[in-house]
Amino acid sequence: MRSTRIVVSAAVLGALALPLVSATAASATPAQAPASLVTTSCTDPGPWVIATKAVTIRSKASAKSTAVGILYKGHKFTVHKTSGKWRYITDKTTGVKGWVSAKYVYRTVGMCLD
Repeated sequence: MRSTRIVVSAAVLGALALPLVSATAASATPAQAPASLVTTSCTDPGPWVIATKAVTIRSKASAKSTAVGILYKGHKFTVHKTSGKWRYITDKTTGVKGWVSAKYVYRTVGMCLD
């Protein structure tokens, strides 16, 4: 049993070290960042995201108002305005407009390496 662990451990370590051995030497010229990572300004806020799997879209900015749809985590959406602890959004995937709780919908935090 002990020799099996040693063989498996050696195989795992060998697999992890393989990329290090096959890596090419670093060049003096810095690599250019992909266009998708470059932003125009470090002060721009990130895109809107959902902090849970789904959020109920409501007709008014109230938890007791009528549900008009569901905003799922993978959906693209636009925030038009904020009122207290609510955000008025348009779900670009379904076209539904309404209010969602601000505690589940927020801007991502960007990182700037200047």
